[in-house]
Amino acid sequence: MPKSASLYPNWDTSSYGEPAEVSALNRSALGAHLSLCGALRGPLPAAWGGVDALLGWMSGHIVTAALLGTVLATAVWLVL
Repeated sequence: MPKSASLYPNWDTSSYGEPAEVSALNRSALGAHLSLCGALRGPLPAAWGGVDALLGWMSGHIVTAALLGTVLATAVWLVL
């Protein structure tokens, strides 16, 4: 599959037998894209990421999660 020349940045997953290099155009476009994506993300996607990580941990450690939940609920009940 031949590489096509373009004025727009494109990302390849292969170096086509040449040394893998990143052009200045690709680097600047990627930097602009990442800064825009970072600016668009607010606290809600970060919170969902934390919830997702917690649920992933809980699914792998169900007994530990149940024990920690019980201890937390007991501590809250004793404090109140």
